[in-house]
Amino acid sequence: MKRIDPRRRRLLGATLSALAGSLAVPVAAQPAYPSQPIKFVVPYAAGGSSDTRARQLAQLIGKSLGVPVVVDNKPGASGNIGTGQVATAKPDGYTIGLGNFAPMAVNKSLYTLGFDPIRDLAPIALIERGPLVLGVNTQSPYQTLDALVKASKATPSKLNYASTGAGSASHLGTELFRTVAQGEATHVAYRGGAPAVNDLLAGNVDFYLELPSLLMPYATGDAPRLRLLAVSSERRVPSLPNVPTFKEQGFPGMVMSNWFGVVAPAGTSPEIVRKLNDHINRALKDPGYRKIVEAQGGEVAGGSPSEFRDFINSESDRWSQLIRKQNITVQ
Repeated sequence: MKRIDPRRRRLLGATLSALAGSLAVPVAAQPAYPSQPIKFVVPYAAGGSSDTRARQLAQLIGKSLGVPVVVDNKPGASGNIGTGQVATAKPDGYTIGLGNFAPMAVNKSLYTLGFDPIRDLAPIALIERGPLVLGVNTQSPYQTLDALVKASKATPSKLNYASTGAGSASHLGTELFRTVAQGEATHVAYRGGAPAVNDLLAGNVDFYLELPSLLMPYATGDAPRLRLLAVSSERRVPSLPNVPTFKEQGFPGMVMSNWFGVVAPAGTSPEIVRKLNDHINRALKDPGYRKIVEAQGGEVAGGSPSEFRDFINSESDRWSQLIRKQNITVQ
């Protein structure tokens, strides 16, 4: 039997001892999620309806999770800049974003994007659907929906309508209305809701289809300056009981909404997505939050990540078909 050199025996023993010692050291446990603040990217400017809703929700989610949820506004390119930053962020659960109608379901049919909202983002939860209301100036000759539709057919070159920009819910919603009503009107795009409302109040545009929260303040009180002719929901909005739906006025195809949800980078672990979904759904049940949303004409949503994904897919299909049919561009 071949004898092992004593020096080699001592070296081998030391190596095995070191290996055994390293195996005995426990692997450091990963901190439970979340263990640090979460960045909540809003792809629109501060002060708008999307930003306001995100901040209200962030406060509730942060309280539920036990860490700050910090809103980070990244406006530009119809929501594409901020949404793209979420799509390319590290999928560790510490960057989430507000997934909105335009960048999630519309913009890929209008722009060349550096990301795919279906492929590169993980849906977490739909948080709100907001129907749009059609408003006119109280001095307008079109004080009913029927009168407006008739004018859009009789004198189509005369009418114009406002929107918050090409591809926005107000733009595409009005294009949908033109399709179902078989009327015509010229699109006038603005850089946001405030200037669009100002021109509607001044009589520089004939009508404007927008979220109730932007038009309601001017349509109530002792001396209203706007008249609301129709709402795009399936049923009348509780906060606007006297405003009939498009559907009940003969346009069943004019049911649509602007909507908001929460998304994360694709590749975020299913466990983190489920945890965020659970805490978001918990936040959406807050009575104070629900009261604010409903008073502004919105509908609190909720549900599972898979339900949100299905909703995004159906919205993407619907609006891409309209964009092709109407040959809508961002020029």
